[in-house]
Amino acid sequence: MREFLDISGLLGMPDPASAHAPQIDFMMALVHWLMLVLFIGWGIYYIYVLVRFRRSKNPAASYEGTKAKYSTYQESGIVVAEALLLVVFAFPIWGFLKNEFPPAEDAVEVHVVAEQFAWNFHYPGDDGAFGRRSIDLIDLATNPLGLDMTDPAAQDDIITVNEMHLPVDRNVIVKLTSKDVIHSFALPHMRVKQDAIPGLEIPLWFRPTKVGDYEISCAQLCGLSHYRMRGYLTIHSQPDYETWRVEALELQREFM
Repeated sequence: MREFLDISGLLGMPDPASAHAPQIDFMMALVHWLMLVLFIGWGIYYIYVLVRFRRSKNPAASYEGTKAKYSTYQESGIVVAEALLLVVFAFPIWGFLKNEFPPAEDAVEVHVVAEQFAWNFHYPGDDGAFGRRSIDLIDLATNPLGLDMTDPAAQDDIITVNEMHLPVDRNVIVKLTSKDVIHSFALPHMRVKQDAIPGLEIPLWFRPTKVGDYEISCAQLCGLSHYRMRGYLTIHSQPDYETWRVEALELQREFM
C-alpha cells in the first residue's frame, strides 16, 4: 500500500495505531473535503436563486423551466469525484484488507467470540494450535468458551475476557464470531470495525504500530446492557508480550 500523511488530528480522529490507519484517514479527509465543496457550492447557488428569482423581479410564474447547464455540470462533477474516491482509494484499500491476508505462520492469530455483554479472546499456545471448544463445557465464571482441557492442544491455550493483548509491529489475524446476537468489534485507534454474526466466522487482520492501551467497543446495539460491552486492547513490545503470555497461562491454570 502507498504511504499517506498522518492527518488524523485534522479530522478529530483517535491517534492512528495501525499500519493501514493513514490510508483510511486520508480517504475520510477526501470525503469531508468533497462534502465541504458541495456545501459551499449549493449554499452559493441557493443564495443566487433567492436573489435572482425574487418576487419583485419575477411577478409571474414561468412554466418553461431553467435551461442553464450549471446543475448538470455540478452533478457530473460529483459523480466523477465519487467514482474517483471509490476506484482510486476505497476499492484498493478494501481489497488489500479483505483479500491480501498475511501468511498465518508469520502472524499472531486470535479467536474473538462476542456475547451479551463481553468479549472473549482465545489464544493458541506455543504449538500454534487452538484447543477444541465445546458448548457443553461453557462456564461463564471459569470457562466462558468451553475449552476442552482433555484436548492436548488446549493445555497451553489462553482465554481472556474483555482483555486483548497483542505484540507491536506484527500482523494480527482475528477470527470473529458471536455466541448469541449480532455485535460489532470496533477498535477505533486501529481503524478496525467488523460485525460479529452468529453462525459465521469472519476473518480480519491489521498490524499494530504503537505500544499502548486502547479501547474495544461494540458498535452494534446488542441489548439492554450494550453500554457496558467494553474491553481493552494492550499492545506490548515483543518481550513484554511473551512475559504476559507466561503469566496469563500460569494464572489460568490456577482456576481451570
